[in-house]
Amino acid sequence: MAENLKGCSVCCKSSWNQLQDLCRLAKLSCPALGISKRNFYDFEVEYLCDYKKIREQEYYLVKWRGYPESESTWEPRQNLKCVRILKQFHKDLERELLRRHQRSKPPRHLDPSLANYLVQKAKQRRALRRWEQELNAKRNHLGRITVENEVDLDGPPRAFVYINEYRVGEGITLNQVAVGCECQDCLWAPAGGCCPGASLHKFAYNDQGQVRLRAGLPIYECNSRCSCGYDCPNRVVQKGIRYDLCIFRTDDGRGWGVRTLEKIRKNSFVMEYVGEIITSEEAERRGQIYDRQGATYLFDLDYVEDVYTVDAAYYGNISHFVNHSCDPNLQVYNVFIDNLDERLPRIAFFATRTIRAGEELTFDYNMQVDPVDMESTRMDSNFGLAGLPGSPKKRVRIECKCGTESCRKYLF
Repeated sequence: MAENLKGCSVCCKSSWNQLQDLCRLAKLSCPALGISKRNFYDFEVEYLCDYKKIREQEYYLVKWRGYPESESTWEPRQNLKCVRILKQFHKDLERELLRRHQRSKPPRHLDPSLANYLVQKAKQRRALRRWEQELNAKRNHLGRITVENEVDLDGPPRAFVYINEYRVGEGITLNQVAVGCECQDCLWAPAGGCCPGASLHKFAYNDQGQVRLRAGLPIYECNSRCSCGYDCPNRVVQKGIRYDLCIFRTDDGRGWGVRTLEKIRKNSFVMEYVGEIITSEEAERRGQIYDRQGATYLFDLDYVEDVYTVDAAYYGNISHFVNHSCDPNLQVYNVFIDNLDERLPRIAFFATRTIRAGEELTFDYNMQVDPVDMESTRMDSNFGLAGLPGSPKKRVRIECKCGTESCRKYLF
């Protein structure tokens, strides 16, 4: 499918900038795109490739948007209006000079390896920015996602698809709940104990939406058949991520991580662990593959029996990037909303304490929940153990890099 702009045929999936570049190259005016004869020759800087200083005059090698690198040109500083790109270029340059143990002040000429690094860094930023836009386009939750990598040149993961809810694997069915509550006020005047009471459980939240159940007890939220509305205090997890979060590259060899950009109060819901629901048999097969790779995203749904597993390796949400810690700030809860099959709970993370803005989010991949009663012993969530041999002696021991005082030295 294409759109015609005065005889110019372009792919409908082209970006706004690409359409503008096509018009400039073809010397076509287009009021809808803001292109006229007056700005045919207004070029946009895509990124800066190199730097030199001649007689106190600074010059930059400019890669122009819409043109190949072979047509990049050297431009004096006064010709460039791209303040943000200039600041970022010098920030990257200074950081790399320090990493190479060279002076932080820019030299008069950059050696080829340094110039190449800066080009690769600029391309990486563009790739991460596109990925960030894709993630935010796919999310259905309030909290925004940002992405940054100030550590190395790794770009977006190549095999990862962002989803907002469970993806059901072959041969698995999620049965929708048949009834809902009829409460006028689910918190203060619950009819028959509201949805938790119908399943002989306690109401999970206070009036601020903070969980008040001990870890191990299940959470039953109101569902699509309930008479209460969106603002019901028993609808927390289903509203999705409320905080702005950042996927960032760690500087201690732990790969990607997630930090919060906002303060999170103790006992507040943070995110769900989302992925593909598979059978334990399939999890065993995949687990052997992941074990050889030294990484796994398998989470056993063993609330009542070990039948199903969540695999977030390929399909997942931002929880895919949350790292392990032996002293985590997130706690796992089993949650039931529109599906009451106890073999298929939703996995929700709540803050164990107040989490400061800028702090990394973590959970214990080998979390053991202290039993508070017979019901709570159903939840001993072992993350990443699915598919690995049952005997600890046979498991490949993965070194823990959390760095906390209580570190167990090994993940599994």
